Amino acid sequence: MYEAYFGLRGKPFQLNPDPSFFYGSRGHRRAMAYLEYGLHQNEGFIVITGEVGAGKTLLVRSLLEKLDSKKIVAANLVSTQIDADDILRLVAASFGIPSKHLSKSDLLLAIEAFLVSTTAAGKRALLIVDEAQNLTPKAVEELRMLSNFQLEDHALLQSFLVGQPEFRAIMQSPEMVQLRQRVIASYHLGPLDLQETHAYVEHRLACVGWKGNPTFDQDAMREIYNVSQGIPRRINAVCDRIMLAAFLGEQRRVGAELVNQIVSEMREEQVTPTGTGDVDATIGAAPAASQAAESLDLQRLLANPEAAKLLANAGPSFDMTRFDERLALLERTLSTTLNTLGQLLKSAQEQGGAQAEGGAAAK
Repeated sequence: MYEAYFGLRGKPFQLNPDPSFFYGSRGHRRAMAYLEYGLHQNEGFIVITGEVGAGKTLLVRSLLEKLDSKKIVAANLVSTQIDADDILRLVAASFGIPSKHLSKSDLLLAIEAFLVSTTAAGKRALLIVDEAQNLTPKAVEELRMLSNFQLEDHALLQSFLVGQPEFRAIMQSPEMVQLRQRVIASYHLGPLDLQETHAYVEHRLACVGWKGNPTFDQDAMREIYNVSQGIPRRINAVCDRIMLAAFLGEQRRVGAELVNQIVSEMREEQVTPTGTGDVDATIGAAPAASQAAESLDLQRLLANPEAAKLLANAGPSFDMTRFDERLALLERTLSTTLNTLGQLLKSAQEQGGAQAEGGAAAK
């Protein structure tokens, strides 16, 4: 909506991870270096953790874009509370290995045969598991067992585990001791600092042809940092609303006043009164909740001192990460599903072509 007004080629602060917008902060550069180190070692596990919205998925997608498909066969899957047998089938599907109706032993043999053939063809297999904090201990153990596959003295599978901070605690549990021994590098991706937040905002704008319109005051950048705490996805959410507000107000300069106005509006939007007078601090209420809110007598609610105090305090106490987690899970699950479907379609086409050639030869 506001892109044409400011002379931009596209939307600079979209929430969907796009490698073309990758910003190499100190933390992101170091995390990328760890991933590249893992590729060079071609064995064991690399573990990357970070807060919700810190840019882990964007980091992974940026890495995947760099990979030479002629040398590396990569599979990227998202874990959603899956157990041991399910993780094996997801791994097989991500690599395009037919696994329907296979027993566990046959499934392992199929995966091993694929890895051996990949290595024999002069390629390497890379498995990236996102949202690793959702893995059950048994599922993690199955991944560890896959790392045992070898051809002579060469490991057949390299694995990257990417997850939220709680995965670090999971890794320290007693049942993870064998996996920890296979981890060759681990890094926690933290938030951006104030200077990096400023540079991040300008970098995103520059990616779509920004020429200084609108301008961002230093105080505005400081407020953006304060409200986002340096988390990239939060920065995107706030800045997108700021750009829209500047367009609607026909403003060419973004100051602290505008940022505070937008932050206040966003916090108010998170407050959804319910029929009992309680406050459900969520983003995007369900239709039923919206209808209940419409029928609520707001003036009568505010006349109650306790309810008014609760309503006033709900906005500042809202935790944006709840919405971030749901959005991130939806995006990653969709990405994995599309990737799996594409690989299955390719496999079906190859099998169809082989059968057609065999039929022609028989004639």
